[in-house]
Amino acid sequence: MPIERIQLAQQGREAQLDELVQLVRAMAACGVGVLCYNWMALTDWTRTSLTTPGRGGALCTEFNRTLAEKMGPIDAPERSEEQLWESLAWFLERILPVAEAEGVQLAMHPDDPPLSPLRGLRRIMTDIAAFERLINLSASKANGICFCQGTFAEMGIDVAAAIRQLGERIYFVHVRDMRGTKEHFVETFHDEGQTDMFAAMCAYRDSGFAGVMRPDHVPALVGEEGQGGYTMQGRLFAVGYLRGLIEAAEKTAALRAL
Repeated sequence: MPIERIQLAQQGREAQLDELVQLVRAMAACGVGVLCYNWMALTDWTRTSLTTPGRGGALCTEFNRTLAEKMGPIDAPERSEEQLWESLAWFLERILPVAEAEGVQLAMHPDDPPLSPLRGLRRIMTDIAAFERLINLSASKANGICFCQGTFAEMGIDVAAAIRQLGERIYFVHVRDMRGTKEHFVETFHDEGQTDMFAAMCAYRDSGFAGVMRPDHVPALVGEEGQGGYTMQGRLFAVGYLRGLIEAAEKTAALRAL
């Protein structure tokens, strides 16, 4: 559902808010408890290649800031980072009471990649401090985080430490991995990136996370067709790998408790 008029504080944002309120109520009626959203106005996750060679001939997604900037600025109203924070505060003040009353949690996804500006657009959800600020905008328990693990890894931080820091407000988890920096990275299979995946699973477990966790972007295996990042065989591999990590984290915690 588009919310760019809300994000950019444009005329018509009230109508988009009304549509989102109806969505939250419909979700509650259907028993769907978490709404993932982002503050990347007029964009989504950005990559400069969907065909970078990877392990076993697989094709990986890649981001290179230099190449992205060569595509030129995105045609959009100029907004400062503080103006984006103001529009976010306006939004949360109005949507969170509805979400809380309906028993739906909002989960903010980080900007991917976590850069500001990118192609002329200012962005705000780019580091841990931004997510602390998000939580401080409202004490409502409906105000939470989608911990997109790959994007947090792009920030160059200790992922497991970040999970523990933000733990009680993490309502949805996207698990993926990468190699590189936020300026230039390649997304990898879940077992070959730079994140300590076992440490991350232990951190989720220790933080009491009990929400939905799903594998995120994966390489396309030889012969697969489909949208970059979302092909099936890599996701099936990721599910098995993550189930093994979860079991290992549970058993390790049990042994420590003896």
